Amino acid sequence: MESTSYVALSKQTGLRRQLDIVANNLANMSTSGFKGEKIMFVEHLTKSKGGHQPISEKVAYVRDIATLRDFSEGPLESTGNPFDLAVAGDGYFTVQTDQGNQYTRNGRFQLDQGGQLVNQQGHPVLAEGGQPIFFAPGDSNISVSRDGTVASDTGDIGKLSLVNFENPQELRPGAGGMFSTEATPTPVQNPNIQQGMLEGSNVLPIIEMTRMIDVHRTYDSVKGMIEREDDRQRQMIRELARVG
Repeated sequence: MESTSYVALSKQTGLRRQLDIVANNLANMSTSGFKGEKIMFVEHLTKSKGGHQPISEKVAYVRDIATLRDFSEGPLESTGNPFDLAVAGDGYFTVQTDQGNQYTRNGRFQLDQGGQLVNQQGHPVLAEGGQPIFFAPGDSNISVSRDGTVASDTGDIGKLSLVNFENPQELRPGAGGMFSTEATPTPVQNPNIQQGMLEGSNVLPIIEMTRMIDVHRTYDSVKGMIEREDDRQRQMIRELARVG
């Protein structure tokens, strides 16, 4: 197989990965706190043989080297639910799971049967100091201040743990807008938590649909090039066989 075919296959492999990323972005465009992803590519260029023009044709072997996440804020959406919380600016809520603490900007929280503040998967949302937050049966007028202090009509209950990371790209995404990492979190110095609101996904559907169409077109174009190269090689083999 010639280098041209390897180059074309490398491009197709990268395009399939890109299509998976775009499809995942679109599938999560309604997930609170979701951060869109994109692929970083590198191209290895080489001058093609037989070219004597001033600007000779080049071929490029394509390799995807990383998946980058867009950590820009999504739009804040009002819900009126006192247990829905959005982070304006930097920071992640801390959630306790069986695999250790994980982090999220999806603040769609609720109370379990024991009065504990949990996320949609039932994992405890932690306060500073790593303690879960519990409400008594008679607690009412639930409020969460900008700095994360949780209170009811009976007084303060705790202060939400809001943390940040030196390199957010090290965060590994999971289900429901959750992230895991071995990096050490640092407390956010000036948290800005908005009660009764949720941060929407930062995915822009129109842009992602445009990317998907572009990927499909490019994939079809590369497929056509592979088919033409295959026809060329078959024709060359037939010609050589006839001459021999």
